[in-house]
Parts: sequence; structure tokens; C-alpha cells
Amino acid sequence: MAANDAATLTIRDNRTGSEYDVPITDGTIKAADLGKIRTAEDEPGLAVYDPGFVNTASCRSSVTYIDGEQGILEYRGYPIEQLAEKSSFLEVAYLLIKGQLPTKAEYDAWVHEITYHTFVHENVKGFMHGFRYDAHPMGMLMASVGALSTFYPDARNINDADNRHMQIVRMIAKMPTLGAWSFRHAQGKPFVYPDNDLGYTANFLSMLFKMSEQKFEADERLVRALDVLFILHADHEQNCSTNAVRSVGSSQVDPYSAVAAGVAALYGPLHGGANEAVLRMLKRIGKKENIPDFMQGVKDGNERLMGFGHRVYKNYDPRAKIIKKACDDVFEVTGVNPLLEIAQELEKIALEDEYFVKRKLYPNVDFYSGLIYEAFQFPPEMFTVLFAIGRTPGWLAQWLELVQDKEQKIARPKQIYTGDRTLDFVPASERWG
Repeated sequence: MAANDAATLTIRDNRTGSEYDVPITDGTIKAADLGKIRTAEDEPGLAVYDPGFVNTASCRSSVTYIDGEQGILEYRGYPIEQLAEKSSFLEVAYLLIKGQLPTKAEYDAWVHEITYHTFVHENVKGFMHGFRYDAHPMGMLMASVGALSTFYPDARNINDADNRHMQIVRMIAKMPTLGAWSFRHAQGKPFVYPDNDLGYTANFLSMLFKMSEQKFEADERLVRALDVLFILHADHEQNCSTNAVRSVGSSQVDPYSAVAAGVAALYGPLHGGANEAVLRMLKRIGKKENIPDFMQGVKDGNERLMGFGHRVYKNYDPRAKIIKKACDDVFEVTGVNPLLEIAQELEKIALEDEYFVKRKLYPNVDFYSGLIYEAFQFPPEMFTVLFAIGRTPGWLAQWLELVQDKEQKIARPKQIYTGDRTLDFVPASERWG
């Protein structure tokens, strides 16, 4: 957009009296333009101080659109509600990676490629067996994803489009295998190999839960519910883990190493561990009769209402509505989780009580997802692994966009130095004498 009076920001520097017209493009100004504002030629220009990138755009992206005020989430322009209802996870993965919906021939080829790359190198088994018996599945996933870069050294050739496609297929295909094997290792059970006769999500459930039976067949309602959960987690704009993937990827490292950084970021309790915190909260409340005292504790600042509110959404998280519906399908198979009644009552109060309404504390995606995962009999430490499997196509779509973006540079934020300056060094012989 060409700069004109309506599309510029006029800044007056009261230190010098100078005025600057800074172009506004897509609702943003360039940090480099602020850098031109300085008190003298030999002085550094202005920089933006923004811990956590609360109001700083680090890239241009056409992958995911979020309107937090309106509670809107779209992948490549398609509303999440429609994708969750009518699509499949692998079709959504194709949409995120390729930027458009596949034809039948494209979809069939995509599914075939991913299905036949679910197997991992046999040496990965030895690698996984090297972890302690009580190793956290997320730590195992993080390490094994990074290790894939040593199995596919050609992945470093990130400028070759065909090569990039091959690594993307491999990673989407192998994540469920690595996640399932992390789960089995923690339980001391033998690893289950992928079954190419099964679909993506059904195969994952087979690798998780198959024992001595010839063929593991999961209930279709459970397969569909988990597929929907994967869709809901597939991408979410520039969150902590996606920012990590882009930041590490900006060094032009291979995609396995970049995605391993995303897994590491997701490992943190402020990012991927929220649904586990919701479960702990519900179990601590114990029964409906204890809810009023708990909610009063929240208002008094003595308790935290987990699973409500979101840094982006100031309205009802659209994913939470879809998950709430998926709960019904899952509990139809597994029986109702007794914590559901507590969760529903908490939600009812939060949506009606002025204290919570005023603060826009609506349920987010983590509020109900933990209940579903527990119904599947996943231990809490597996919740983040499931999140990572679903998020992999989004990480890869963002990485792919990054490596083809001519405007991107290696990530190198500025800092505001607050330490000492020009100290005189005293040798150890004098300091210790």
C-alpha cells in the first residue's frame, strides 16, 4: 500500500522536535522505520520493547486467521467449525501445507504417502529403549523428533521443494509412531508397529492400545473424536511453539530440528500442559457442592480457574464449543466422566457470574479436552504428546512459509542492556590474596 496521509503515522520526537511520517501497512509499522528516529547520527535509533511479543508481528502468514474478539478461527480461510464437522485430519493437514483443498487424486496420493511412511528406522527402537522406565513421554518425543534429523541428513537441503515435501510427509507420518512408542515405553509394553490397513488416527490408537489381538479395532466414534481433536490443534497462529519453530527454522536448520524446538516449547506448562491443570483442578474440587467455595476463592485471588480465558480469545474459544460436543460422542462409548458434572457447573457459573463475564473468562480448548483424553485412558503426561501430533502440520506449514519468505532473516531480537559497564578487571591473584 502506497504511503499517503491516511496511511502514515506522524511521530513527533520531543527530544529533538523532529517529526517523522511512518508508513502504515496492514495495520502495522516497521520496526526499522522506528529505528530511523534518533537524537544524533551516531546514536542508536528507537527500538520496541515488547516482552512476549504481545503486540509485535514477526511475520506475514496466510496459514491461520484468528479474531479473538469475535471468537473466529480459520485455517486458510476455512472456519474451524466446518473443518471439524466435514473434514478429516489428513485433509486439513494437506490444506495447511499446500494452501488449498486437495482433489480426490491429490488426497489419495497424500494419504498413501503418509500411510507408507509411518514406519521408523529400526534403530529408533534402540534409541527409545535407552530412556529410563519413568521418562516423560514428551521428553522422549522431543528427543526422538530431533534424532530423525540424523536418520535423514538430506533434510538439510531445505531449498529443494521435493526434498521439503518428503520431510513433511515423513514427519506427519512418523509423529504418531513416536508418540505411541513413548506411551508404550512408559508402560513397559512392547512397541506396536504401524498397520497400513488402518487410517491415520485408527492406526495411532492401534499402536497405543493393541495387545495380543490379531487386529485392533477402535470404536469409530472414538476414532472420529480424536481426529476432531487433532484438527482443532492443527495450527493456532504465532503461539509459543510455532514461534519457536520459526525462530529456530530461521537459521535454515533441517525441519526435524525446528519441529523438535516446537515440541520443547509445547512441553512447558504454560503452553501444552493446561488441560492437565484443568483435570487437577476438577479433581481437587471433587464434587458440585464444593464449587461455590472454590469460585469465591478464585474471586479472592486464592484459587486459579484453569481452562478459562485465553491470551488471544476475548470471546468463547470456537474450539471449546466443538470439543464440548465431542465429549458426548466419547462418553457414549466410555461412560460419562464423573468430573464432567463439575466442569459443566463451573462453565455455567463462569458464563453467568458478572465477575467472570466482565473479565471475559470463557472456556478455552483445554477445558474439555482433558476430560476426553482421560476417557481414552491416557495418563496426563500423554496429553501434550497428543497436542504435538495434532500441531505438527501447522508447525510444518509455518516452517514451509518461513523458508520461502524473502523478507525473513535469522531471528535476532534486540535487548535492553541493564548490567554494569566498563568495569576494571582485577586478576585472581589480587582478588583472592
